[in-house]
Amino acid sequence: MSQTAPTWFGHPRGLTVLFLTNMWEQFSYYGMRALLVYFMTRQLMLGQAQASLIYGAYTACAYFTPIIGGAMVDRFLGKRRAIIIGASVMAAGHFMMTFEPLFYVALATIALGNGLFLPTLPTQVGDLYRRDDPRRGWAYNVYYVGINIGGFLAPIACGTVGELYGWHYGFALAGIGMLAGLLIYLAGGKHLPPERKEEQVAQPGVAAAFDRRTVLMLLGVGVAVTVFRSAYEQVGNTVALWSDSGVDRHAGSLVIPMTWFQSLNPLFVMLMTPPLLAYWRRRADAGVSQAPALRMALGALILSGAYLLLAGLVWLGDGAPTAWPWLVLFFAAFTAGELFILPTGLGLFARLAPAGRSTTTVGAWFLIIFSGSLSAGAVGSLWSRFDHGVFFALLAALAALSALMLRLLNTAMNK
Repeated sequence: MSQTAPTWFGHPRGLTVLFLTNMWEQFSYYGMRALLVYFMTRQLMLGQAQASLIYGAYTACAYFTPIIGGAMVDRFLGKRRAIIIGASVMAAGHFMMTFEPLFYVALATIALGNGLFLPTLPTQVGDLYRRDDPRRGWAYNVYYVGINIGGFLAPIACGTVGELYGWHYGFALAGIGMLAGLLIYLAGGKHLPPERKEEQVAQPGVAAAFDRRTVLMLLGVGVAVTVFRSAYEQVGNTVALWSDSGVDRHAGSLVIPMTWFQSLNPLFVMLMTPPLLAYWRRRADAGVSQAPALRMALGALILSGAYLLLAGLVWLGDGAPTAWPWLVLFFAAFTAGELFILPTGLGLFARLAPAGRSTTTVGAWFLIIFSGSLSAGAVGSLWSRFDHGVFFALLAALAALSALMLRLLNTAMNK
C-alpha cells in the first residue's frame, strides 16, 4: 500500500478499522471471561474443581482452534471472509451464553469462531504497508494497545452489568461488543488491503527445516512456559474466586465489584510497557543486552514473588479478609513478570524459526498456550482442597520451577 494513501493519525486508515475491530473483539472475550467462573459457581452451582477444569478447557480450546483455523484461512477461506465468519460465530456464541441450557455449546461456539478470527486479523495489519515502510513496526504496537483497551474496559462494563443486573446481561453485553467490532470491520472494508497470497519467505537453495537442537530448545522452552502458565492463568480462575471471598473490597462506603480487579492486568500492561521498552532499548544501546532465556527466567521469578505475596497475606491475615490495595500491588507485580516472559518467548520462537517456517513455529506458541491452559485448569481444581495460603505458595513454586528450567536452558540457547 502506498505511503501517499489517505491516512488517519499518520497511518493508513485501515489500521484504525483493524484497531477498533480488535478492541471490541477483546472486549467481548475478556468481558465473558471475567464472568465465567462466577457464573459457573454461583448460577450453575458447579463445584469449584469442576468449574476450574471447564475454565481451563475453554481457554485452552480458544488458543488451539487458531492453529487449525489459520490453515483453513490460507487454503480455503481468505482473510476477509474468515474474519466475518469468525466474528459472526463468536457473537452468536456470546448471545447463546444468555441461555443456561446452551452453556457448553456456547463455549464451543466462541472457541470455534475465535479459531478463524484470532490468527487472521493481525496479518491484515502487515498487509497495509510495504515491507520497507518504517511505520510497519509501530503499527503492531498501536494494534496491541487495542487488545489492552478492550481487556481493560470489559471487566468494568460487562462485570458491573453481570454483578448488578444478572450474569446473562453481562454475557449479552459481551455479544454486543463483538457485533460492534464486526460492524466496524464491514463499514471500514474500503480502507482495508485487498486479498493477496502470502509471500514465500524461504530463499532459493535454503533448506526450510528444523535442526534437532532447535527443536529440542523450543520444546524445552515450551515445557517451561507451560509450567509458568499453570500459575499465570489463575488470575481469571482461583484469584478471581479469592478476590470475592478473601478480599475486603470496601472503599469507604462503596464496595468495589469483584470483576473490576480483572481490569488491572491490561491497565498495568499499558502503563508498564513504554518505560520497560525504553529501559531495554537503553541497555541494548549501551551494549548490555540480556539473553532471552534469562529475561524470561526473571519474569517467572517476579510472578513467583507476586504469588508469595498472596500466600503471606493469607497466612498473616489468619482468616481475616485482605485489604484490596494489596490485590492491586499483586497485579502490578504479576504484570511485570508477564511482560518479561511472554512477549520475549513469542519473539524467541519467531527468531529461531527456519526460513519458510515462521508461521508453523509461531503456531507452536499457541500450542504452548493450549497446554498451559489445560494444566492451569487441573491446578485450579486443587483450590478447594488446600488452605489458600498453601495454594498460592504452590503457584509460586510452579513459577519458580519455570524460572529454574529457563535458567538451565540459557546456555543451550546462546549456542
